Amino acid sequence: MKPDPRFRSQPPTFWAYVRSISEWVGYTNRKNRKDKVSRIKVPSPNEIWDCLHALQLAPEPLLTPEKQLTELGQRLQSYFEHRAEVLNNQVEPALQTAKQAAALFSKVRKDLKSQLPVPMNKQKGEKKKPAYFTGLVNMLIDAHRGPYRCDYDPRVLTAFTKGGVPVRTLSRRVDGAFPAAINPAAIWEIKEYYYTTTFGSRVADGVYETQLDGMEIEEMRVAERIVAKHYLFLDAHYTWWECGKSYLCRIFDMVNMGLVDEAIVGRDVVTRVPELVAEWIGIMKNERSIEDLPKAPLDAGAGNASHADK
Repeated sequence: MKPDPRFRSQPPTFWAYVRSISEWVGYTNRKNRKDKVSRIKVPSPNEIWDCLHALQLAPEPLLTPEKQLTELGQRLQSYFEHRAEVLNNQVEPALQTAKQAAALFSKVRKDLKSQLPVPMNKQKGEKKKPAYFTGLVNMLIDAHRGPYRCDYDPRVLTAFTKGGVPVRTLSRRVDGAFPAAINPAAIWEIKEYYYTTTFGSRVADGVYETQLDGMEIEEMRVAERIVAKHYLFLDAHYTWWECGKSYLCRIFDMVNMGLVDEAIVGRDVVTRVPELVAEWIGIMKNERSIEDLPKAPLDAGAGNASHADK
């Protein structure tokens, strides 16, 4: 999921309408006798009208008295259509089952001849397996990072400095930082839930935590003129598609609000991670030399599974 330039720089009112209408009308068309597959929904003008009157919100910015869409209403409708098209036709096919992720993990590990230690998930018994998606992300970064270091499991809070003085320290630890947790060019979180059987509150909380990180990074960009890339990697078809379509919509909204630079889904990591690492290296070459980078903690290698199947 990448931001669409058409919807960047929208005012807060635009996103307020997106959230209120999405919640009231519903994020999905549920399965029934006619529609055999649940899909992401595009609200109709009549549904938007009913929603706004039910919530006692002003309809005039979006609809005329004849229920014709205004310019803002048409832009909102275009956004809903774009969100549905990307999630239904690009994101859903990219999400993997545990079996598919295991097969892709083995193939990539063999192709790269990677010896990078891979953390285990936090499951027990037969479900205790390597954290396949985390392993995929880490191996692909490791194969393309060149001479630059990478912290695959920061054990400290992310901090940004000027002249050695911390001007911002983020509220939470992240799952990875390039090249390190101090003054990173890029940070990311990984959400893989292959063995989760329900969409629990912990999964939902993780989405809102990502939004908090994005708000802190955006505030830093505006106030301090410091830029850091912020990514979300996510996988597990059952959790995200069967149980959590509404949260995929929220993540899509976050990306287009500018709170996350990109969300990379499932098998797309194979093609997208090498491209991202090349961008990060470009940032490093333009802004900093390798000698300027912090000395530790770096190259954590195995990391842990704190972000996998929790």
